[in-house]
Amino acid sequence: MTQAPYTTLPLWPHAYPASGASATLKSRNEDFIVTELPLQLPSGAGEHLWLDVEKNGANTAFVAQQLAAAAGVTERDVGYAGLKDRHALTRQWFSIYLPTGKAGETPELTTLEHPEFKVLGQSRHVKKLRPGDLLGNRFRIVLRDVAGERDAIEANLKAVAAQGVPNYFGAQRFGFDGGNVEQGRAMLAREIRVRNPKKKGLYLSAVRSFVFNEVLAQRIAQGLWGRTLPGDVMDEAGRPTGPLWGRGRVSTTDEAQALENGVAERHATLCSGMEFAGLDQERRALVALPTDMAWEWPQADQLVLTFSLPAGNYATSVLDEILRTTEPERHAEDETSASA
Repeated sequence: MTQAPYTTLPLWPHAYPASGASATLKSRNEDFIVTELPLQLPSGAGEHLWLDVEKNGANTAFVAQQLAAAAGVTERDVGYAGLKDRHALTRQWFSIYLPTGKAGETPELTTLEHPEFKVLGQSRHVKKLRPGDLLGNRFRIVLRDVAGERDAIEANLKAVAAQGVPNYFGAQRFGFDGGNVEQGRAMLAREIRVRNPKKKGLYLSAVRSFVFNEVLAQRIAQGLWGRTLPGDVMDEAGRPTGPLWGRGRVSTTDEAQALENGVAERHATLCSGMEFAGLDQERRALVALPTDMAWEWPQADQLVLTFSLPAGNYATSVLDEILRTTEPERHAEDETSASA
């Protein structure tokens, strides 16, 4: 089957009626505060130096490069659990492989000065931080220039707090204008050759996330939001899951399997390519449920939201179900950003 190019991302459906409201997101970095919730804290001993870092206006990879240079190590010796947004005020952990030697050899990186980040603390630990080594993230988001009916916004806020949101992968997963999906399709169709392992991984991730979003969108379009299908595979919390495509049969049966296979047939080049690339079937929850969610209106046109999300869930999926947001033009650039 010949697969059409993916030149634009589709408008995936929402779970709740549109509020008709709009707001500005990230007018300033301090409007989007993200605090990483780590799986564990450093023990105080070990070959890895863990750094508690606050960054303001820098992306995670850039900070990792700067820390490597300051510690006199290569970039591959620096680890972190997750990417965080550049245009935000974020706090996260980094690790540096620095085996202890003579007394006094550990660099004091809390004295490092940089306009876009600072090291708040450091301590040793026995292991390197790797992607996914976090419980989740805590968000504080200020939405400015809010326009629309407050009652409609409040109705969606209450629905989201009670029932969660579609666990879509956020737009940043797919690159600028969704370009990573098309690059992934061309790579899997052998129209282009990608030798850079990081780029190859980025494209595979975008393609896999796209197919998951398509399955979730199909369920919502069929009126299945908040419902289970015969044959669904449930997660530990009892919520239905969707496929992260790869080798082997999908683990669903009956109606759920038919829906997932139907989406796979529409995107045959992507799915068969992921199988050939060696990815294995995995599952992801179809529902993202924010916890400890609260909101306030400091001003008539300003809404402040706070909530936590598990690792791999996106704050944008929460916002999209409440109102339509726009960002300053400076954000219209191709950069890797956080799941949050």
